[in-house]
Amino acid sequence: MLREFPPPPRAAEFSELIKKKVEEVKAADGTRETVKVDWNEQQIHVEVIDLPLNGLYFNPGTHRIRAQRTHDPARDEVLDKDPWSAESQDYLRFLLQVSPTDTNLRDPAFDKLKESLEQFGQNDPGLVTHHGVLVNGNTRAAALRELGAQSMRVGVLPESFTWADINAVELSLQLRKDHRRDYSYINELIAMEEQAALGRTPEQIAKAFRIQPKTYHQARWILSTIRELIDRSKSGGGVALRLVDFEGAQERLKELHRLYTKLETVDRDQAEVLKEWRLAAILLDFSKTDVRHIDEDFLKEDHLGRTLPSTLATGDSDAAQPDEVLIPGLDLAVPAASSAVSEARALNDQILRASAAVRSRKADLADSDKAQQQAVLDEAKEAFDKAIEAAGRSARLRKRKQLAPARLAEACASIDQCVMDLVQARTSHSLDEEAFDEAVLKLRSSLRKLAQQAGRGLPNPGDGVSWLLEAAAAEDRR
Repeated sequence: MLREFPPPPRAAEFSELIKKKVEEVKAADGTRETVKVDWNEQQIHVEVIDLPLNGLYFNPGTHRIRAQRTHDPARDEVLDKDPWSAESQDYLRFLLQVSPTDTNLRDPAFDKLKESLEQFGQNDPGLVTHHGVLVNGNTRAAALRELGAQSMRVGVLPESFTWADINAVELSLQLRKDHRRDYSYINELIAMEEQAALGRTPEQIAKAFRIQPKTYHQARWILSTIRELIDRSKSGGGVALRLVDFEGAQERLKELHRLYTKLETVDRDQAEVLKEWRLAAILLDFSKTDVRHIDEDFLKEDHLGRTLPSTLATGDSDAAQPDEVLIPGLDLAVPAASSAVSEARALNDQILRASAAVRSRKADLADSDKAQQQAVLDEAKEAFDKAIEAAGRSARLRKRKQLAPARLAEACASIDQCVMDLVQARTSHSLDEEAFDEAVLKLRSSLRKLAQQAGRGLPNPGDGVSWLLEAAAAEDRR
């Protein structure tokens, strides 16, 4: 949610410095540099000045690293309490340098930006509040500091701007098509959520993000699902998954949503089971092509049930499942989840908690506990791997079975089109009769070959194959 931050230390003093520099720029002769800002559906131009880098603050509310803040919950908590402290600002600097999808690695894009700044200097000005908080250019400021630069060119927002205005300006800058570095996927989802909290309609948000309303609704469903998974991953040890753990799963999550919405209206239980299994496979870091094998046929053929070890199996045939669940406070009964859904959720809960423990950075979590949870993940990974491999073999077999009928259907469509082309050619007296006759002879030869193969190994041929065999036999008798 959008948060109002208190002014940073020495805010009044720095604000006076900014005012003085702006006045000096306005009073000086020559061309003044300004930067255009989109705000409240209008454009304003703000003055650009040079400010000392050591007086500028990284923006604790920037969307660029919102999900990555969960990398270290302890440091994130300090950042929440005092965003302007040296420790908090150092944490923001660290997050601006790391890979959005793996916060344990340095981002190559950051080093590329640093090289560009070193070679060509700062081409575009950043943007700051009148207190010196960076609204645009946080990453550039981090790179300039590493290079030992003393100052940075920045445009200064009006003193009247609130944090809601600052948030809107940052989003408008980010959503320009010519912007150099996009938000990571999860940070974009969070930005949409915040816009909805401000009372904007799905249509307005979709327009601002240059997406269709259905894509916006998909994004909200995905973020809601991720937050639910994080909540379910919490264990007695106080560890849980983080938003940043789902960076890099964008396409797999989108495909999950498409499958779920397709199946939900037909069979909700089937949709829920496949949702849980696909989410588990995503957590186990299976590729997009592997996850696709977890579909209706995967469930119908029970591939996972055959490979799941007893230590992870959650089924209990003797346990009675309630038919209805009473909603507290409403005295309203709704159908309970089926046993299959409950088992799938229980399996995924084990994987969620194990993933949270293995990925946790808490020092008080014993190595033996982590090793135990890693064993759970290894068992689950092996079971899913075998099940997905079996599903892949089954899919390839189904494809081979359907290949010959599909080819014949394509040939029929071509012949139907040929009938129309023949009528048109005769009407316009443009038919090449000799070429057409040769093509018909090729068709006869192909049909003979098809009849030879279709007649093998079919003790009780159907009407179609029987007709083909009789036609071929009559042709041979001629």
